[in-house]
Amino acid sequence: MKKIIYTLSAVILPIAMSSTVLASAIEQTKGSYIDKFRQLDEALPTPNVYRSAAGEPGENYWQQRVNYDIDVQLDEKKRRISGSQKIEYKNNSPHTLKYLWLQLDQNVFKNDSIAETTQTFKSTLTSLPADKPAKLSLGDLRRQQFMSDNELGYTISNVKDDNGNELRVTVVDTLMRIDLNKPLKPGKEAEFSMNFAFNLVEEDAVGARSGYEHFEKDGNDIFLVAQWFPRLAAYTDYEAWTNKTFLGGGEFTLEFGDYDVEITVPSDHIVSATGKLNNASSVLTSTQRKRLKQAENAKRPVFIVSEEEALDNEKSSTDKTKTWHFKANNVRDFAWASSRKFMWDAKGYQQGGDEQPLVMAMSFYPKEGGDLWKKYSTEAVIHTMEVYSKYSFDYPYPTAQSVNGPVGGMEYPMITFNGPRTKLQDDGTRTYSQAEKRFLLGVVIHEVGHIYFPMIVNSDERQWTWMDEGLNSFLDGVAGREWDPSIPWGVEPRDIVAYMKSEIQVPIMTQSDSVLRLGPNAYTKPAAALNILREVILGRELFDFAFKEYAQRWKYKRPTPADFFRTMEEASGVDLDWFWRGWFFTTDHVDIALDKVYQLRLDTKNPDIDFSRLRDIEANKPTSLFVEHNRAQGKKTWVEENPDVTDFYDENDRFTVTNKERNAYNKFLKGLEPWERKTLERAIKEDQNYYVMEFSNVGGLVMPILLELTFEDGSKEERYIAAEIWRRNYKKVQKLIVTDKNKSLVSVTIDPRWETADVDIENNNYPRRIIPSRIEVFKKEKSKAKVSRDIMQDIKTELKKDEPKGDENNSSEEQQ
Repeated sequence: MKKIIYTLSAVILPIAMSSTVLASAIEQTKGSYIDKFRQLDEALPTPNVYRSAAGEPGENYWQQRVNYDIDVQLDEKKRRISGSQKIEYKNNSPHTLKYLWLQLDQNVFKNDSIAETTQTFKSTLTSLPADKPAKLSLGDLRRQQFMSDNELGYTISNVKDDNGNELRVTVVDTLMRIDLNKPLKPGKEAEFSMNFAFNLVEEDAVGARSGYEHFEKDGNDIFLVAQWFPRLAAYTDYEAWTNKTFLGGGEFTLEFGDYDVEITVPSDHIVSATGKLNNASSVLTSTQRKRLKQAENAKRPVFIVSEEEALDNEKSSTDKTKTWHFKANNVRDFAWASSRKFMWDAKGYQQGGDEQPLVMAMSFYPKEGGDLWKKYSTEAVIHTMEVYSKYSFDYPYPTAQSVNGPVGGMEYPMITFNGPRTKLQDDGTRTYSQAEKRFLLGVVIHEVGHIYFPMIVNSDERQWTWMDEGLNSFLDGVAGREWDPSIPWGVEPRDIVAYMKSEIQVPIMTQSDSVLRLGPNAYTKPAAALNILREVILGRELFDFAFKEYAQRWKYKRPTPADFFRTMEEASGVDLDWFWRGWFFTTDHVDIALDKVYQLRLDTKNPDIDFSRLRDIEANKPTSLFVEHNRAQGKKTWVEENPDVTDFYDENDRFTVTNKERNAYNKFLKGLEPWERKTLERAIKEDQNYYVMEFSNVGGLVMPILLELTFEDGSKEERYIAAEIWRRNYKKVQKLIVTDKNKSLVSVTIDPRWETADVDIENNNYPRRIIPSRIEVFKKEKSKAKVSRDIMQDIKTELKKDEPKGDENNSSEEQQ
């Protein structure tokens, strides 16, 4: 174990430190100086009349607006969607548009789509002997079979302008260009219509964001319908048409507008959708409407459709239909769900305010959701709104919904799809694991949080996944820990350490479809970074003010990363370019090492004091083994055997003080200015401890240094050293720490609470500590090679008959 290095040295004299040559960070031609605090000016777009240098919308900010009037039908037997839509496109840009681009996201499932043809095979062939097979999961095989067996993607027809004239269309993978019959000038509107249809995918087979789930036992389906209608691609000030094809990774970039949607489904279905139900009297019973009214002020969720009623619905089947009519204002998308299996509960969230004082929080789920959903889904929806509104803005829509189905977690305006389920036991009860409970709470909070980011703060998901997933993961971590901090929410700095030091990663600012390891890159790392920014660097007051300012500035608008970075700096009053550069533009990691700690005592310049101290240091040095062994053998030195031969130096050592040294000391004192002598005398009187600490930035990412000092008396002290300590030399720095005479250090620890994502905590301690770990005993297994089988015995084994499965054999539930 290393110990603190004790050295007698005059700290009045400068301590040798590494030097760096200061030069322009843009044209560094000498040495290897790297400016980690260089401003981001060259990396960010130049501020303009659309987006200001303060990070807020400029005086000429604009965005397009698109209104939809849609009639859609669900063919339950064919699992097919067909519909027609009228679209009103408002050109708020300063440009004349000759054509419009639409997103055809269902085309991603076509066998000849770019997404499908560029699917890679994750093979083990290169690392195995030639006689060893590669591996293909049954899930991958199932997907391949489904995609081969079904005709997927859009059928688009009857594309006409508002005068009934045909419009020329060109389909490019998941995009469609509509050539306008006349250019659309700034400030003008274009209206057109079309018919569309497509076959829904089986979500469990394909792994999509929407689709159907089939329950073999009762013969019913749950339909989660999203990315279901041709939607206008966004036209922006920073990119013009955002016509990057949909590859399945980078999500969606959309325009705000009003939706009027009529959904025709089997008459015994319950429908959940974006918006507010406009014809409740036509599709709900009087009892259901009364329950909805009662739920507005209920303490706990009220069943609109009870479990018993849902079970009765499961047993029915009908050819009759009902049309559910929903309207949604100022939303960027529309999604819906439909099934006869749904229970439906609701509870009013009385948030007050003028914009939306009452929000109906609602959950839709089959019996497979069980008590897990009954107890927690709707309550988690409300908790999310309560917390998110504190840090952004009041929830602006009339409903917030959580729907159970085959999609693990996905978000849309006012509606979310969430996957956790209970498991049916042999005795007929339904149970769930602690992990499944945590999954439900986490996914509901996360997906409902997405209604704020990006459904309202409308970031470009196709370009920057982190802008919605990272910010939302940060806030869902706040909401989650306010629900139950004992649950590991996965957003603490310590949760990102393994990823930060891994080789398989790209910077957060990488375009969404090119991101490696999407979860840690776009979710956990930015969430942990913002957690550090809030708890360590800015503090909660500055961070919360700036974050709320960002949310409110860009509510119903489309921010870019530069707008977020600039707003956080402008509103907090703190230069954070070094933070954004390190965390978002590089793959550097945090690893700050405490290499050495020197304890220094102030030279008094008084020889009678300083020489005596030097004598004590010399006397305390360990005796050499040579001398010690001679003494043990009884050997005497020549000097000891000849005491009669002595001189002056036998009585006076090299630390003996003479008047020459005293005269020099007096001359030194006389040469001091009055303030210098006063300063020295005070320092000698106080006799404080001086410690010089040497730090290394091993990981390259500059960060504040959080110190915990432990003293001989058992007390501790925390000290914060801002990241700017690295501004002249980001690799190594020294820091002088001064303590009172009676406060002697025994140890120093960097980041004792693991709040900075430091990847190596073992070099954070001085002296170094013994590393605690574990050792596990294991039993050596027998060889599994085919040649090692006892076939002579195994051939006698009887073939077992197939045993029937439990009450439910729904494959999707078995996977939960």
